[in-house]
Amino acid sequence: MRKPNTALLEQIKAAAMELLREKEPSEIGMRDIAAKCGITAANIYHYYKNKDDLFADITTTDKSADNNDNNSVNNRKRYEMKDIKEMMNYRADIKVVDATLRDGGLVNEFYFADDFAKALYEANAKAGVDYMEFGYKADKTMFDVNKFGPSKFCDDDYIRSVVGDGERKVKVAVMADVGRCNYKEDIHDRSEAPIDLVRVATYLHQMPTAIDMIEDAHKKGYETSCNIMALSTGQENDIKAALDMAGRSPVDVIYIVDSYGSIYPEEMARVCDMFGEFAAKYNKKLGIHAHDNQKLAFANTIECAGDGVDFLDATYLSMGRGAGNCAMELLLGFLKNPKYNTFPVLEFIEKHMMPMKEKGIVWGYDLQYLLTGQFNQHPRTAIAYTQNKRKDITEYFKELTSQE
Repeated sequence: MRKPNTALLEQIKAAAMELLREKEPSEIGMRDIAAKCGITAANIYHYYKNKDDLFADITTTDKSADNNDNNSVNNRKRYEMKDIKEMMNYRADIKVVDATLRDGGLVNEFYFADDFAKALYEANAKAGVDYMEFGYKADKTMFDVNKFGPSKFCDDDYIRSVVGDGERKVKVAVMADVGRCNYKEDIHDRSEAPIDLVRVATYLHQMPTAIDMIEDAHKKGYETSCNIMALSTGQENDIKAALDMAGRSPVDVIYIVDSYGSIYPEEMARVCDMFGEFAAKYNKKLGIHAHDNQKLAFANTIECAGDGVDFLDATYLSMGRGAGNCAMELLLGFLKNPKYNTFPVLEFIEKHMMPMKEKGIVWGYDLQYLLTGQFNQHPRTAIAYTQNKRKDITEYFKELTSQE
């Protein structure tokens, strides 16, 4: 907590105490307190990392002012018990998104066994997964169709060959990468396509095009998300400008994307606060897509789930670019919603994922990915290190640090 403006600090504490008399602490957000004060939530975050610190400060102040007044102490205890109680329950708003075909396809040029996609779809249905991302809508004038498997392009007929013509068991998602997708031509009206959700992947400097893609998909009838990549390299003002642009668009979900696997959970909590302010302002949902360079993808995903993020990305056995992603088997094992079932995931891993590993397809945590995560760098050099079967990790460390 920084050196306070005393008058403002007292105003914040008074508003929080008034709300505590009306509601349970777990029902109060920073934005509720800010609205009570007539200020922005950002003003409160200058002094407190989260509402836990604020309520703790109120408790401390009350105890020193009047040892006989246990009101705030009891409020604090109720708050802690409420948190524990919520951890034992589930949030019905959470949606799990399987990204195995898309992010995993970056490992093997999207060449999966013929029965892989259909078996994965069935496993997701049995496991209760909400969305399955089939891959990219890549521009065929930019990418040679003979060099990639079908999930690179996600033609409507390919998706139909997997999901069939009957009632859909799991919602279908595709990713449209800014600058690599002929979205006006290749993404057809939703009434003509077997797709439910179009996920627009963008870097901060590409936001104007991303907004155009979102508006195009929205007009065609799709659910949409804006996946803002490489957040760890962005300036806070640029991120906030991007969030404001996304908020003003018709997008349904705004995604936090830890592209380099470099964000730690305590930092992720602050990112959630920033994203949450705009989500609340514009009535948007939030999502999280985490990479596992420092073995924190699962930790960051459940950190976000605890901070009100609803859309949670995961992949089977963490399969994904480089170090991979949050593991589906970990995530479903953590979520308390009885609709989710881990056994079909384990069954699919045993029958389809382990054989890929045995054939030599490589992904997952390793020292080279750890280093790019720690140095907040794109993992392209670590991917090349892996593909070249290098073992000289200290030399690679020196190469990375010489770029600093």
